[in-house]
Amino acid sequence: MNAYEQLDSWIAAHFDEEVRFLQALVQVPTDTPPGNNAPHAQCTAELLAAMGLQAERHPVPDALVLSYGLQSVTNLIVRQRFDAGPGPGPTVALNAHGDVVPPGEGWTHGPYSGEVVGGKLYGRASAVSKGDFATYTFALRALQALGAPLSGQVELHFTYDEEFGGELGPGWLLQQGLTKPDLLIAAGFSYQVVTAHNGCLQMEVTLQGLASHAAYPETGVDALQAANKLLSALYAHNEVLRQRRSAVAGITHPYLNVGRIEGGSNTNVVPGKVVIKLDRRMIPEEDPAAVETEVRSLIDGVVARCPGITLHVKRLLLAHPLQPLPGNAPLVAAIQQHAQAVFGQPVPTSGTPLYTDVRLYGEHGVPAVIYGAGPRTVLESNAKRADEHLVLSDLQGATRVVARTLYDLLRPKTVHLD
Repeated sequence: MNAYEQLDSWIAAHFDEEVRFLQALVQVPTDTPPGNNAPHAQCTAELLAAMGLQAERHPVPDALVLSYGLQSVTNLIVRQRFDAGPGPGPTVALNAHGDVVPPGEGWTHGPYSGEVVGGKLYGRASAVSKGDFATYTFALRALQALGAPLSGQVELHFTYDEEFGGELGPGWLLQQGLTKPDLLIAAGFSYQVVTAHNGCLQMEVTLQGLASHAAYPETGVDALQAANKLLSALYAHNEVLRQRRSAVAGITHPYLNVGRIEGGSNTNVVPGKVVIKLDRRMIPEEDPAAVETEVRSLIDGVVARCPGITLHVKRLLLAHPLQPLPGNAPLVAAIQQHAQAVFGQPVPTSGTPLYTDVRLYGEHGVPAVIYGAGPRTVLESNAKRADEHLVLSDLQGATRVVARTLYDLLRPKTVHLD
């Protein structure tokens, strides 16, 4: 057997163990909020240690965690060096996040059950992205078992702050100088190799008026009427945004959405305060600073025409878009080659309208792609909805693709002499 076949054979022989590993990860909740994720990191580290993989535990300081509205974050790094080949090789990081939105209602399989039915493993985060804890762990183990003359290092980054923006996950590891990989593969949610994604600006807008009895509305300042004018202007702005088209496949245009509105105190009271939380998705071609200036100017202009209303705008999140970096070509080529061989179909590159914490690696100059055990689409897996699941054949196939890709990146390169 050649090296690829040996990797495939090891993964097939250990696949039941891989499934059990994923089940154990799903069975420990990581709902965010509330974001008490250190227990899952401890469980993961213990499971890895039982396989001979030692995970460094990097707890984020409590005060910082609490300031982000979370309860506990411990990020993990596993470092595996390969020194049998000639010369130094690259450091390739594999990143997946363990935090996930709460399960919500409507489940027909337990959200923390890890139940396997009809070739699918059910549970919150099974597809996005505890599934890639398993993909990446067993791809690394297959590479270890191969015993080939490889050069370089593989790092597993298992982090716990994707749902709140990633600053306490990969962002914190990078800022602390705990890692600086040469290449990155991050948890996937499609069969494509994703090389770019949207950015996201989230803001909290507070409109402060003056509450009064509904029988004497002239004695108050109605914050909800001002909010109504603002909402109309914000949604009308989407007509402008639809004209800004992205050249990245898989991404169309920017969009603005208001996701939460709070206000008023009772039915018979003129509302004196309304809070709006908005989400502005930006395409890779947009400048985040210019986007924020544009949104703030729009809000300022509307509220200026609302007498008696005081405005306060707070930025909640500014996630930059992921731009493809030229150094990602070896990653893209290897994944495309092996994904086509394993799944029997061409695998294109694309962008995604989602935003991820992969952008944080990109901001540190690390060429990155998004690829793993995800489904063809996020909707297909019910990610973030009831009955989230992962097709087990996809899990095994992605593990094979990642193991083969790591082998290609770390094996000695043939030198042709003229």
